[in-house]
Amino acid sequence: MRMDDYELLIRLNEIGTIRGTAKAVLISQPAVTQRLKYMEEYFGEAIFIRTSKRLLPTPAGEIVIQHAKQVIHQEKVLKNRLAETGEEIQGTLAIACSTLISQRFLPSILGEFTAKYPKVAIDLVTGISEDIRRNHKKYHICIIRGEKLKESTSVHLFDDPLYMFDTEPFPSNHTKERPLISFKSDDSMHELVDNWLYHHQEFIKPEKTLTVDQIETCKQFMKQGIGMAVLPESVSDHLKEEYPHIALKINGKAVTRDTWVCYQEGIRKLPQVDHFLELLQNTTF
Repeated sequence: MRMDDYELLIRLNEIGTIRGTAKAVLISQPAVTQRLKYMEEYFGEAIFIRTSKRLLPTPAGEIVIQHAKQVIHQEKVLKNRLAETGEEIQGTLAIACSTLISQRFLPSILGEFTAKYPKVAIDLVTGISEDIRRNHKKYHICIIRGEKLKESTSVHLFDDPLYMFDTEPFPSNHTKERPLISFKSDDSMHELVDNWLYHHQEFIKPEKTLTVDQIETCKQFMKQGIGMAVLPESVSDHLKEEYPHIALKINGKAVTRDTWVCYQEGIRKLPQVDHFLELLQNTTF
């Protein structure tokens, strides 16, 4: 069994269909089917039951999948240990990153890092900060928004002020009543907006809330005049020149989203982690 066979097995279990897995790993469906057949012949057991909706692991398959996870984990541990002792920077760098940061800032940072250290394998997961917090021990580095991770070393990267945008002006002499467009985020973001609305209910009153999956969708809905949207400054600089907006403030203080890089004590002994953290902390956001 090759390492990529084990990785394919885990993806099949996570995605649940041969078609979806083939699309995710960029190989043909027949190739995925053939490799699964090989693995089942290798172990002498059926690994999945094919149903009309998804692949379901058999009891033997659950054991094989757990073994695959252990093999991949041990491989990463071995590579990291070798990276600690070698002169050349290599090994795996596991990063969990807030979706907004991964879209706005991470591409250029990773581009610079991989150019300097091409032998480092990047294992990147993106998502909302709330989910990353729950699984933070799986990664070398977590880049999150909102509250920092209390049980880890947390370094503040930057503040991100919030603004409310609309295609219609924000009047000062009467209450503005418009739909509020919200994008999928963790609870701390929604709490900031709800708290600001509570303090300004005599000026801003959402008629209803429309929730979309991505921040870019939220921006496009706002541009089409569907309603108001609260957006971080980091993704809305250009909007200030084109659309009416107000800064979110409470008692004269700007409402902001903090961004943190968090990691476990001792992890900087890994050279690839230490060099990435150094690059990250020297980046101007």
